[in-house]
Amino acid sequence: MEMKLQALAMAVVALLLVADGVHGICNMSDDGLMACKPCITINKPVDKPTDACCSALAKADLQCLCRYKNSGLLQYFEIDPDRAMQLPAKCNLTPPTQC
Repeated sequence: MEMKLQALAMAVVALLLVADGVHGICNMSDDGLMACKPCITINKPVDKPTDACCSALAKADLQCLCRYKNSGLLQYFEIDPDRAMQLPAKCNLTPPTQC
């Protein structure tokens, strides 16, 4: 059952990425996402984002990223939504007001 849920989660994410029209999501490349993941992971997160993470986040569509903050899929990728919400401020970026 767990494997089916993971497969379904991966399929949904793949569809979202295709719908977004880029490799990555919300104008953030796969490399950018991976650069930020250590800061937003559930297990043993790193407090300070790398320059690569902040650079990718500066180019990202933050309003688009906000749409995923309540997604149940984040747990499958070991992403802490609260940490993800703190990341723009840690990169000296202004988060969207509607987020």
